Amino acid sequence: MTRALRAFAHSFCSIQIHMVFVTKYRHPVITEQIESDIIQLSRSICEKNRSYLVEAKADLEMKDHIHLLIDFAPDVSVSKLANTMKTVTSREIRRRYTTELKPYYWKPVFWKRGYCAVSGGGASLDVIKSYIQAQGKGD
Repeated sequence: MTRALRAFAHSFCSIQIHMVFVTKYRHPVITEQIESDIIQLSRSICEKNRSYLVEAKADLEMKDHIHLLIDFAPDVSVSKLANTMKTVTSREIRRRYTTELKPYYWKPVFWKRGYCAVSGGGASLDVIKSYIQAQGKGD
C-alpha cells in the first residue's frame, strides 16, 4: 500500500495511527450491527476533525474490541480524537442498544478507560534509521 501525502496549509503529511478500543470488563457485546454503527460514527467524527478512517474491524469472535486505522491531520491530537470517538460512540451505542447491553452494563459505560495507539509506517524503524544515517553519503 502506497502512502499518499496529504497537503495542509504549510505541510505535507501522512500520519497513520492504529488504535484499539476495548469494551469495559471485556464483555463480549460487539455484534455485527454494533460494529457497523461504531464504524459509521467513527468515520463521521474523523471527517469533522480533517482525519480519515482508513480501515476498521471488530473482533467478532471475541466481541470485545475494535481496531481502527486513522489517517490524522497534523494538528489533531491522538488523545483528543480517541477520547471524542470513545465518548460519542459509547453514548450512541448505549442509547441505540439499551436492551442488548442491559445484562452487561448497569452504569453508563461501554469502553474501557484507556486505549492503544500505535504509529503505522510504510517502513520499519531500521530502514528509516539507515536512511537517516546514509544522508550525505552519495545519495
